[in-house]
Amino acid sequence: MTRIILMVVLAFVIARALRLLVRGVIVGATGASPQRQPPGRAVKLARDPVCGTHVTPRSALSISSGGTTYYFCSEECRRKFQAAH
Repeated sequence: MTRIILMVVLAFVIARALRLLVRGVIVGATGASPQRQPPGRAVKLARDPVCGTHVTPRSALSISSGGTTYYFCSEECRRKFQAAH
């Protein structure tokens, strides 16, 4: 069973590589530039004051204290911060 799964995965990887190779050859032969996605919108990151990890404020845990909002990567970092302050 494991052998069959590995063969399917290998076949998928080979097929994808061949498709990308053919696409590259066609783009190179025609001189057309490949389609590019526009760059994504930049997101400002906040630094976790406990461990230093950078997190997106939208998905991070936070605490507001003294008019400042602090952002944390995990509940553990938030607890450590609360214990120290």
